[in-house]
Amino acid sequence: MSDGRLLQPVVDPALAAQLGGSGVPVRWERLTSPETVEAVRACDAVIIPVGAIEQHGPHLGLSVDAEIAQHVALGVSALTGVPAAPVLHYGVSGSHGGLPGSLSLRPETLVMMLEDVIDSFYAQGVRQFVLLNAHTWNAGPMEVAADKARVKYDDVRVRIIFYVTMYPGAQVDGHVTYGRGLMHANYFETSLMLAIDPQNVHMERAVSLEDRDTFWDYRTDQVSVSGVWGRDVEQATAANGEREVERCIRTTALAVAAAVAEDWPQPR
Repeated sequence: MSDGRLLQPVVDPALAAQLGGSGVPVRWERLTSPETVEAVRACDAVIIPVGAIEQHGPHLGLSVDAEIAQHVALGVSALTGVPAAPVLHYGVSGSHGGLPGSLSLRPETLVMMLEDVIDSFYAQGVRQFVLLNAHTWNAGPMEVAADKARVKYDDVRVRIIFYVTMYPGAQVDGHVTYGRGLMHANYFETSLMLAIDPQNVHMERAVSLEDRDTFWDYRTDQVSVSGVWGRDVEQATAANGEREVERCIRTTALAVAAAVAEDWPQPR
């Protein structure tokens, strides 16, 4: 993850001024200890990106989900001033079965990891948690961790979002026929990576698999020999990826900026 754009996404300075950011991400791990006190005093919220290290076919590196989660989180931080935590690289990736390369946590491990991270931030004074997911099979454990925090603390607000949650799925230019998220290392993810980290993309090795709708959810190795799920992968472009990642960052930042200013409900 050494690409400069990955470390600091380019954002609209006018929008940053509107939403409370400086145009530069607030990266928690790069703050000094006293600076974290000031950061929490300025904003009692944090973005926690969660990715995965797993196979993404023959043409993408294993770090796709972690890189996308980090890139979007840093862009949102730059626009809003909400600190971004270090990305949690490992995710729940056992569903790739026998395809090589993937490193997986058990679902209960991810729940406990998120509990510990949330508790640590809570001890620092953080009270609002945006858990930004970039891997479908993380969703269940992340929801469990969020619910546990919601029950444990009376003064915590927590929300799980996927990095494309904040605009309608029909607007995603992903070349996906079906709307159930049956995609992996597909046209959409490949386009994003061409924009975010092109050195981690090998288009000469790209292969496609026509997406199909099914009632059941299967392990990836039960439906795909290559590890890819999705059509038109060879048509992916950096230009499309740049448009999509800009929209992911912008729409998420607008939502987060409004969320941290939202009034608490008054029970009645």
